[in-house]
Formats: sequence, structure tokens, C-alpha cells
Amino acid sequence: MSHPNITSEISEEQVEHYLRKHPEFFNDHLNLLEKLTIPHPSGDAISLISKQLEIFRVKHQELENQLTALIEIARDNDTSFNRMHKLTLALLDASTLEEAIVNLEHVFNEYFLTDFVSIKIISEQHSYLDNLFISADSPDLQHFYPILSSNQAKCGRPSLAQAKVLFGGNALQVKSCAIIPMAFTQLEGIIAIGSQEENRFHYSMGNLFLTQMSEIIGTRLIALLEHN
Repeated sequence: MSHPNITSEISEEQVEHYLRKHPEFFNDHLNLLEKLTIPHPSGDAISLISKQLEIFRVKHQELENQLTALIEIARDNDTSFNRMHKLTLALLDASTLEEAIVNLEHVFNEYFLTDFVSIKIISEQHSYLDNLFISADSPDLQHFYPILSSNQAKCGRPSLAQAKVLFGGNALQVKSCAIIPMAFTQLEGIIAIGSQEENRFHYSMGNLFLTQMSEIIGTRLIALLEHN
């Protein structure tokens, strides 16, 4: 009596279905592992054990990469929180507008690792801190109209005209900066922090942190302006 052809009775789909339902199958048939081969991307055949090890290594590396990315995000968040905390304390410690500007320059240089700081309040010139104020009809302000109208911070290399208005004699040294608009009912202006490094403030940087920073600074400056 002839024996049935097993390969014609069992399809690949059935074998796959069986192995999925019985993943422990090879625990009782270890000898098969040495005989099974699986195609490798390079074209060579490797044993099932080697293939499994390769898959595990890839998955392990992916998990390590994800963990590393999460740790970096946590560190960045801690750094940002600490910087914002120092900034808030420095502003609260100031009792005059002059003290606030000095404290801000110190915090930006010390904790934000910037080289240049500029704050411009759009208002008529005052008899004190003339460099702090810029008239609403000043020709210099036209270089910032797009930023002010969008109310969105802009990072990257400033134009030479912008750098001259913001940083004066240091304009040519500024390779990158963040220009942050302040838009409040009682105050409108610009905060700029610059660096001698081209990639310190990149155009792809997020705006949320910079916007929150401008809100803290603006709120405190409003209070101090009312007492000056």
C-alpha cells in the first residue's frame, strides 16, 4: 500500500498556524533547530537559533535606543525647568527696571549659556535706560514686523540690520540668536538672546519654552514699569 504524500496534504499555512499555536514545539524537538535554516538578508542561510539571536539583538538595541532617547528628554526637561526657575527668581529679586535688566543678563549668560542679551520695549523714549526703549515709529522696528505680527519666536542667524539694532557693536559676532516677541496689553517688545555659535539657536528649535519665557519676563517688566 502506498503512503500518502505528506507535503501535498499539509500546506505552508497549516504549518505556520500550528507553530503559532504551539510556540513551545521546538522545546521537545531541539534536534530540528540544528537542521532548520532561514534565509539571511545577505543571501546566506543561517540556523534558526542564530536568526532568533539576531532578532533579539535588534529588538534589544531598539529598546536601548528608546530608553536613551527618553533619558535625554528627561535631562533636557530638567535643564529647562532649572533655567526657568533661575530666571523667575532673578526677576522677582529685582525691585527696579534697572535691576531686572542686570539680573536677566546674568541669568542668560550663566544658565542659558548665551553670549549676548538684548531687550527692547516698544515705547516712547524715557529719560533713563534709553537703550532699552524703541519708539513705535522708529525705522529700526521695521526689521522685526514679521516676527511681531506673527507673535512667534524666530531662531537662526539674524539679518545684519536686526543684529545691529539688537546688539549694536557686537552685531558681527552674533552667529545665531532667538528673537522673541513680547505682546501684552500693557507692553510690547522684543527679547533677543544671541550666541557666537552658529548652531546654538537653530531655526528648527521649538517655540513653547521661548514663549513661556517671554510671558514671565513681560509680566514682571509690566509691574516694574508701573513703579518707575
